Amino acid sequence: MIGDAAALLGVAQEVLWAGVAVFLRVAAMAGVFPVFGEQSVPLRLRLAIALALTLVVLPAVPLAGGAPGLAALVGEPLVGLFFGLFLRLIVMALQIAGTIAAQSTSLSQIFGASAGIEPLPAMGHFLVVAGLALAALLDLHVRAAAYILLTYELAPVSTVPAAALVAEVGVAEVGRAFRFGFALAAPFLVASLLYNITLGVINRAMPQLMVAFVGAPAITAGGLALLAISAPIMLAAWSDRLLDFLAAPFGALP
Repeated sequence: MIGDAAALLGVAQEVLWAGVAVFLRVAAMAGVFPVFGEQSVPLRLRLAIALALTLVVLPAVPLAGGAPGLAALVGEPLVGLFFGLFLRLIVMALQIAGTIAAQSTSLSQIFGASAGIEPLPAMGHFLVVAGLALAALLDLHVRAAAYILLTYELAPVSTVPAAALVAEVGVAEVGRAFRFGFALAAPFLVASLLYNITLGVINRAMPQLMVAFVGAPAITAGGLALLAISAPIMLAAWSDRLLDFLAAPFGALP
């Protein structure tokens, strides 16, 4: 009886240490994950989500027996942040697109609430909330678990990416996020350019006409109409980018 209990205790210790190693990576990743890691989500709920994801992925994670070393205890949260922040950049692309679109249509001074810390223009807030809701509807919790397991193939336990690789990939992904955000807001930039050119022509033709009083309501109404038309297309392109990255990090993006 005592021998069986001692053997069971050894197995329990191995499972506990394995759970600690997995939790360190998952908690860091869940803290910045889209939907789950938003600042509006209470801290206790985020902790519960991290624990739930840990229990889901733990049986499938390849781990060596015994207690994790110092490299795992220190490196696993860093690896989790490394992979989680790139998903956060995809969400930031929507924020960038919304901010550019609001500035182009003279709506940047109208602020709304925000899922993050800083308030966004109302147009950006609308796009971010709609994108997060769409991601949740697309079974983000299932894809998140698969993404976590995929990170163990790219960076096994006790493996910390080299600083040069982190810098290279980080710069590339930040640039890609800004390009993607700019591309999403391109219709608003084109509309703003045509609007300003038209106002300039009208002002040259009729200097006595106060074109600003005529054009301000027009650009506001046009911006809202363009948002209603383009928002489904923007969100579809954004969700495709998010799902592609979750399925194949760094390989699915052009």
